[in-house]
Amino acid sequence: MRTFTAKPKDINRTWFEVDATDIPLGRLSVAVSNLLRGKLKPIYSPNLDCGDFVVVVNAEKVSISGNKSANKKYYHHSGYPGGLSVATYKEVMEKNPARIIEQAVKGMLPKNKLAAVQIKKLKVCLGQEHPFKAQKPVKYNIEQVSQV
Repeated sequence: MRTFTAKPKDINRTWFEVDATDIPLGRLSVAVSNLLRGKLKPIYSPNLDCGDFVVVVNAEKVSISGNKSANKKYYHHSGYPGGLSVATYKEVMEKNPARIIEQAVKGMLPKNKLAAVQIKKLKVCLGQEHPFKAQKPVKYNIEQVSQV
């Protein structure tokens, strides 16, 4: 029996819609990064981009645990001396909630050139409506573990 190696012509991309309402940020970013990479497909190959498109809706309703809204910090550097800017989770959530999900998912992707291609397939939308209805995205449910 020969080993199957996926080729670009074998890849079929589908669109998934993920609702971020009351889903923990870490659990959401792991599920979305697995969809973007294509790890749930039987033809998964780490050297090919065999992932799907993902539309995340209700980005402003993602949940975090503990005291992270005050303590979690987001850093950005302009590249110039003294160009470091720091913002807390709460500040970023007020200004641009999509950035939180984009950065969390980007952190879950591999640190190589393939990640730049994969992150472009992530679409984060505020609210329930999004402009990707024509692609007929399939709803993807993230299982939540109940705390007992």
